[in-house]
Amino acid sequence: MSVTIGIREENAASVAADLSKILADEFVLYTKTRNAHWNVTGDDFYAKHKFFEDQYEMLDEIMDEVAERIRSINHFAPATLRSYLQLTHLTELSREKNDSHGYIKELLADHDSIIMNLRIKINLFAAEYLDLGSSDFITGLMEKHEKMAWMLRAHLL
Repeated sequence: MSVTIGIREENAASVAADLSKILADEFVLYTKTRNAHWNVTGDDFYAKHKFFEDQYEMLDEIMDEVAERIRSINHFAPATLRSYLQLTHLTELSREKNDSHGYIKELLADHDSIIMNLRIKINLFAAEYLDLGSSDFITGLMEKHEKMAWMLRAHLL
C-alpha cells in the first residue's frame, strides 16, 4: 500500500536509509551500555550498575522510536546484528579494565558522535529531503542524547 504523507518516495527512501544508520548506532550504543551495566567493577559498582541500567533503558526506547519512524514513512527497519554492524559508524572496543571511569568515557564519546551526526542530519532532512517530521524527530533524539551525555559527563568532573 502506498503512503501519501507528502514526502516524495525517493526522499522517504533517503530518510529511511539515514534513519537505519541511526538505528544501528543506537543499537550498538545500547549493547555497549548493557556491557557496562553487566561488567562494571569497582568501589562504585552498585551505583554505576544502576546508572548504566537507566541509560540502556532510555536507549531501548529510542531504538523503538527510530524503528517506528522508519515504518511510518513506509520502509522496513533493519533488525539483524549483521546489518547493524554494517550500518553503524560506532566501533566495538575491547576493554582491558572494567572500571566505571573507562566505560563512561567510552560511552560519552559515542553519545557525542551520535549528537554530531544527528545535528548534520536535522538540516539535511528538512532542507534536502523536505521531511520536517523526521527532522523534528531527530532533533528530539539529539536532545535525548545531549541529556544522556550530560549525565555521563557529570561523572567525570
